[in-house]
Amino acid sequence: MQRGTELEERPETELISIPATPRTTSTPEILTPSGLRSPKSAPKSAAAAGTAGWTPTSFISPRFLSPIGTPMKRVLVNMKGYLEEVGHLTKLNPQDAWLPITESRNGNAHYAAFHNLNAGVGFQALVLPVAFAFLGCYDKEDVDDHAANVTYFLGIYEGDVVIRVEVKKENENNSNLAYRSWGILSLTIAYFWQLYTLWILVQLHEAVPGKRYNRYVELAQAAFGERLGVWLALFPTVYLSAGTATALILIGGETMKLFFETVCGPQCTSDPLTTVEWYLVFTSLCIVLSQLPNLNSIAGLSLIGAITAITYSTMVWVLSVSQQRPPSISYEPLSLPSFSASAFSVLNALGIVAFAFRGHNLALEIQATMPSTIKHPAHVPMWRGAKVAYVLIAMCLFPVAIGGFWAYGNLMPSGGMLNALFAFHSRDIPRGLLAMTFLLVVFNCLSSFQIYSMPVFDSFEAGYTSRTNRPCSIWVRSGFRVFYGFVNFFIGVALPFLSSIAGLLGGLTLPVTFAYPCFMWVLIKKPSKFSFSWYFHWSLGWLGIAFSLAFSIGGIWSMVNSGLKLKFFKPS
Repeated sequence: MQRGTELEERPETELISIPATPRTTSTPEILTPSGLRSPKSAPKSAAAAGTAGWTPTSFISPRFLSPIGTPMKRVLVNMKGYLEEVGHLTKLNPQDAWLPITESRNGNAHYAAFHNLNAGVGFQALVLPVAFAFLGCYDKEDVDDHAANVTYFLGIYEGDVVIRVEVKKENENNSNLAYRSWGILSLTIAYFWQLYTLWILVQLHEAVPGKRYNRYVELAQAAFGERLGVWLALFPTVYLSAGTATALILIGGETMKLFFETVCGPQCTSDPLTTVEWYLVFTSLCIVLSQLPNLNSIAGLSLIGAITAITYSTMVWVLSVSQQRPPSISYEPLSLPSFSASAFSVLNALGIVAFAFRGHNLALEIQATMPSTIKHPAHVPMWRGAKVAYVLIAMCLFPVAIGGFWAYGNLMPSGGMLNALFAFHSRDIPRGLLAMTFLLVVFNCLSSFQIYSMPVFDSFEAGYTSRTNRPCSIWVRSGFRVFYGFVNFFIGVALPFLSSIAGLLGGLTLPVTFAYPCFMWVLIKKPSKFSFSWYFHWSLGWLGIAFSLAFSIGGIWSMVNSGLKLKFFKPS
């Protein structure tokens, strides 16, 4: 304040006074903005400063010709800092300020780690040992000696009842056992492949100066064109959002039922809730939590989901390997009567592995919640959080897949680790510990429902705001989310087998994770034709498309071969 008073007391002429330069004296040398001497110096005498030496800036004082040490410099510096902080001239859509994904831009690396963990670890990890039953996991020397001569059993499961069909098979010659390690190899390749494509999406978020691609479909339209981008990306991303939310209702409701049965036991009540009623209870809880307004507001829920996912994944495989293995266990990959049947089974198993790696449909949305400037671009905190998240994801997926297959081998039920744990060790493990595992799964499903549903909420509100040109009121927003929750509940009741076709769904949605990002990189970044980057990304993208078709065919064959009963409106 004292400095401002002194400025006000100074006469106005002092602030704008310019020292005059006599015409008869030599003009000082002009300084460039960098402080160096200009190569052109002023004439040394008035005679030399004739018409031939006149320039348009001759009448301007040298002090104003250079912004150094003048008010002009402060204006330029302030303007530069303003542009950097605001977003380096990025064109922002005013409608984004009304939508759940982009209305809050205070995200950071911690939020990115929470959201990626919540989206990347979930129930899909618990079915990885099912894939290993067809792919194999251990070499011959890793198997116990008693596996050489043993009576094998083929496990058939109906609900919680295990029916064993005895198949006598004396392995007098150990060379007949074809133990393979394709399960670990395929899981490792898929992990690093999807990590690389995630890096591509993070880099492409602001690939075009002045433009942020805040949604996966927007980036697909920029790469493939307006119409083709919608056709290619809309279905798989909608399924990965709405379909996953429906599957979470099925898994969450069934796990709540297991939790209740474990805690209360058969004598708790004579009239327990049916499976559909447990679905309704879980859906109601999801709808209550979905009233949080935007993606950043559910960061706390994502943290809870990440913690619970890491905890129950660790508990499931630790409890499984700590118990005595079934005496009829086998680690030999399941053999089928024909080569074509075995090939289709392997493709279906690879589809299950691919389905375990999801979340790429949310990468751009998560990055859109972060501020971005020239000094602090959004891809830096996003990638920092994603790296931490995927290290923890690896620490969950690999032990569950390897430990679960080690504990149950070919006896692994199609429902995954939770069903195996309940069927084989419900009497061996303390009831409180088993109930805690089920409860953590329920919490994780509730949290994952929110982040996978947020793109759908965003689409609903985008349609409303574009037509009405005003933001959604709290009642309209709540109505959309209640409607969406009960639509998923209805689909779950109508299609209760949805969670049993993970191989088919993994094949259909594989391009979003493994193929499209590679094509987008070539079409947007435009590397030199026939360069290594050009060949690499095109090859990787088309390989992903080929795998998608093969895994989808394998998933369809598995449904037909296993005799999957499509019981509509009849959940077990």
